[in-house]
Amino acid sequence: QVDLEESGGGLVQAGGSLRLSCAASAITFSNLVMGWFRQAPGKEREFVGALRWSVGSIYYADSVKGRFTITRDSAKNTVYLQMNNLKPEDTAVYYCAAYIGGGTYYSTRTYDYWGQGTLVTVSS
Repeated sequence: QVDLEESGGGLVQAGGSLRLSCAASAITFSNLVMGWFRQAPGKEREFVGALRWSVGSIYYADSVKGRFTITRDSAKNTVYLQMNNLKPEDTAVYYCAAYIGGGTYYSTRTYDYWGQGTLVTVSS
């Protein structure tokens, strides 16, 4: 069981930055993958990025590549999503998620554990 808690959402102007945090209850699994997803009103939840905890491999959706950065703090069992040069189309509820083992890191169906979500609103 992995409990996840996001924080850091809010309102920002286009071009601004925000950092989201996802604190996990425990990182005891060597093959843990932690991902970020987002869901805009009326749209399906979509992949933003993911981190393979043991090896540090990081993956990004094309829509955020070069603007968003995933980092981690192992001592705090926390993953961060630094979002720069935000655009109005980045407005969504952002979710942290996790799964253990193999599978496609960009699919929502792979993930077993989800946080409650945090709202990011980018004004134009």
